[in-house]
Amino acid sequence: MMILTKNKPMIVSMGPHHPSMHGVLRLIVTLDGEDVLDCEPVLGYLHRGMEKIAENRTIVQYLPYVTRWDYLATMFTEAITVNAPEKLTNIQVPKRASYIRIIMLELSRIASHLLWLGPFMADIGAQTPFFYIFREREMIYDLFESATGMRMMHNYFRIGGVAVDLPYGWIDKCLDFCDYFLPKINEYERLITNNPIFLKRVEGIGIITREEAINWGLSDWKIQWQKEGDSLARYLVRIGEMKESVKIIQQALKAIPGGPFENLEARRLNQGKKFRVEFV
Repeated sequence: MMILTKNKPMIVSMGPHHPSMHGVLRLIVTLDGEDVLDCEPVLGYLHRGMEKIAENRTIVQYLPYVTRWDYLATMFTEAITVNAPEKLTNIQVPKRASYIRIIMLELSRIASHLLWLGPFMADIGAQTPFFYIFREREMIYDLFESATGMRMMHNYFRIGGVAVDLPYGWIDKCLDFCDYFLPKINEYERLITNNPIFLKRVEGIGIITREEAINWGLSDWKIQWQKEGDSLARYLVRIGEMKESVKIIQQALKAIPGGPFENLEARRLNQGKKFRVEFV
């Protein structure tokens, strides 16, 4: 849709082949000079027929594909992929495997939030935090690499558990990271939260209503929330979630039990009559 103004508006197609879009999103932007009058997002460039590919793959064969759904939080896409067959076939996940999954998911959440924070700040004119977040994110990727063999596309979750147990010394390294990272979040806040330029550019911008947030499933666990719904609120929620993630990881690392990391009963899904799965 073109919006008529006193000057002739300009419609710009931003993406999907734009440096900041890298193939996953297109924005149809209506401009009046430097003012953005309208923005229509066009979604769906990332999926590339994933559902069709799944029709003739086993779960293990399909897991490397699902990590591409959200390559910034790949553990979450793996989790939902194995959770469905586990519930359908009533396969119990060993307690140790459940703890490992929680730890990996919360590390993945922090890594995803960090890569949101850095480019978000760069987009509104603050370049320095972009370099800080990569420093901490690389430490998380070091932990991922030592546990899974991969820094980004992990292929780590399995039906009934995880692919391999945590290597020797990994828990101590993860605890060290938590002790290091929590003060860094406070450093981010001192640098960003009360900066008047930052507040001028995010407060009251891009408001999501309470009803929209509930409808879209944007709420996370009950602890972190902001009623304003603007860009500032989303920043505060993510900062709070990273703090809570660190606490959850620390609790899980200190309480992680021994025992198996995989329920071998899940192997029976690969035996017997083959079945076809279709996505509706």
